[in-house]
Amino acid sequence: MLTKDHAIFIAKKLNAEIRSKSAHDIAVITYGGKRIAQFGIRRGSNKNQGHNHIPNGVHMTAHDTLLLAQCTISADEWFEMMKRKGFIEVSAKNTASR
Repeated sequence: MLTKDHAIFIAKKLNAEIRSKSAHDIAVITYGGKRIAQFGIRRGSNKNQGHNHIPNGVHMTAHDTLLLAQCTISADEWFEMMKRKGFIEVSAKNTASR
């Protein structure tokens, strides 16, 4: 199960911009100035409350999302996965940076 701690770690790892909303914060991940992923981080004090919505937000399986949180998958590897999956546009002329 993914927890609030996992959510915060993934957000930091992927250099997400945290936007405050009413019930939770939104972690927005951009690449080359374009939003490519986002997920919510609940503000509740229960750190063990499930954050099982994160895999959909970061375009990965639950297992791979846990590996991302546990450092098995690096941020660079995640960005490469997003390129392969088509969430990041790759052109021969422009190789945008995060």
